[in-house]
Amino acid sequence: MKISFAAISCLALSATSAAAFAPSSPHRISTELNASPEWLQKAQQTLVTAGVAASLWSAPAFLDSTGVFPTTTSTVTAKEMASGSGSRVNKDAESLLRYGLPINNKEVRKLQVVLEDVKYDIQSKRKGAALSGSQKAKAILNSKDTEKMKAACREPDVCQKYLTAMIQEMDPLSAALKESQDTFQGSDQERAALDKAYEAQNEAVASLSLLEEQMVPKGYKVPVPEEYNDLPQLQGRATVSMTLVKPNKAPFQVDAVSYPEAKMKMVIDGYNAPVTGGNFLELVQKGFYDKMPIQRSDGFVVQTGRPEGNAEGYVAPGSKSVGNGKNGERLIPLEIFVKGDKAPIYEVTIEDEGRGGEATVIPFSSYGAMGWAREEYDPNSGSSQFFWLLFDSDLTPAGKNVLDGRYPCFGYVVEGADFLKAVEEGDIIVSAKVTEGAENLILPK
Repeated sequence: MKISFAAISCLALSATSAAAFAPSSPHRISTELNASPEWLQKAQQTLVTAGVAASLWSAPAFLDSTGVFPTTTSTVTAKEMASGSGSRVNKDAESLLRYGLPINNKEVRKLQVVLEDVKYDIQSKRKGAALSGSQKAKAILNSKDTEKMKAACREPDVCQKYLTAMIQEMDPLSAALKESQDTFQGSDQERAALDKAYEAQNEAVASLSLLEEQMVPKGYKVPVPEEYNDLPQLQGRATVSMTLVKPNKAPFQVDAVSYPEAKMKMVIDGYNAPVTGGNFLELVQKGFYDKMPIQRSDGFVVQTGRPEGNAEGYVAPGSKSVGNGKNGERLIPLEIFVKGDKAPIYEVTIEDEGRGGEATVIPFSSYGAMGWAREEYDPNSGSSQFFWLLFDSDLTPAGKNVLDGRYPCFGYVVEGADFLKAVEEGDIIVSAKVTEGAENLILPK
């Protein structure tokens, strides 16, 4: 039985003794939420969350022809930032990927919190707070904490280069922030100064990412049950570049600017989704997604991956443990990495595991988060269809939405995510290519 969004809306509001209604869009709920009483806020949050569920569950895997950053900030622990359980939902894909690394160094996590807070402060024009944060970051980089960071690296000399690069970015960052304080609010001069500060902060966190990646233990492999050794596995991370065009050669309109094609860069996270990520990467290498149309774009998700013909997914010999679909599709198991665990769990949702509400390591809290599609009632029905999440997660923190723990999140769009709002059903994937990390893909023998 499939329940419509309108039906879910009625159920949610009747539970709060309110008049049933189906809102025209989740974005309207978001803009009006702050003016609502607490009980209505909770009901509206349920509606928005349910909208994503209805969008996916109405045809979660098999598509057929019928079918603002906050103005306040607070320093929270790395665990809270990663899970979205702190005072701010972490929607930054690069940040989520950093927190998703299998490392345990409290000094670098402290530096990460400070540097990332600077970004949010710049975006919300909290200039004083941003300047204070940049000075705090510089103090950390000039303290003995850096020795502990280098000690955790595979190659301490390489890490020293990244630390030096971050130190060098602190002066232009502070200078740009001081310059912004001397400008009129809303002026071109203020914008130019904040742009310079933002660029310097981006350079610093780029070096931070490289530093943290150096802390992953040499030879680290995610534990995967032996029964999945006959499926591709991604032991590490990889980068995929994808280009899309419209079939009529029309441009993509993004923020009143026209682009002849949409280009996106995605990081596929094998540290937290080795089987799902490996399956996707192998299909990319085979050219499976090249020339494939977008098969769904409904405001909640953009979805593709179903080939022409009767098959609902990629046709190939299946795993001994999971097998094949009715039309020969190679199936892969549901794969969820719960925060605090040492390995992913397989073939079961976290609710069925009795752990409902627990956070996943890489959550669906970033615009453009990539999820693996499947049938609603069969956890092992995924094959080749995947989706990008478009939903604004302000009202659904990680670990508290209907996707985390039910669908695998296996990566994020780190460049070009804004194109997704202009992608429509029928648009064509011209090409998808692995540009980094191909050596981390392990194919069955």
